[in-house]
Amino acid sequence: MKMISAIIKPFKLDEVREALAEQGIEGMTVVDVKGFGRQRGHTELYRGAEYRVDFIPKIKIEIATRSDNVERVVELITRVANSGKIGDGKIFVFDLEQIVRIRTGELDEEAI
Repeated sequence: MKMISAIIKPFKLDEVREALAEQGIEGMTVVDVKGFGRQRGHTELYRGAEYRVDFIPKIKIEIATRSDNVERVVELITRVANSGKIGDGKIFVFDLEQIVRIRTGELDEEAI
C-alpha cells in the first residue's frame, strides 16, 4: 500500500479530481497549504506598495492506494496538473504500513 501526496496549483484541483474519478480513484484528502520551492516566492504590488509573498498558496492531495495503482495515479496527476510553468508542484510517494477503517475495524487494503 502507498500514500501519494501531491502538491499542485489550486486552479488544477477540479481537473485532477475529475481525471482521478474517471479512473476509479475516488478517495482522497484535500488540504489548502502554503509553501515555496525553487521559486522562493515573488513580489506583488498592492495599492501602490510592493510587498514580498514568501509562501505561495497550493493544494495538497493525499491518496491512499494499492501499490499496483501508484504508477497510473502519479502519471495521471503529472499529466493533468502540468501547466508548463514554474511552481506546478511535486508528488511524493510513501509506503503505508497499516490502514484501519475506524467504523468497521477493517485493515489495510480492505480499508482503502
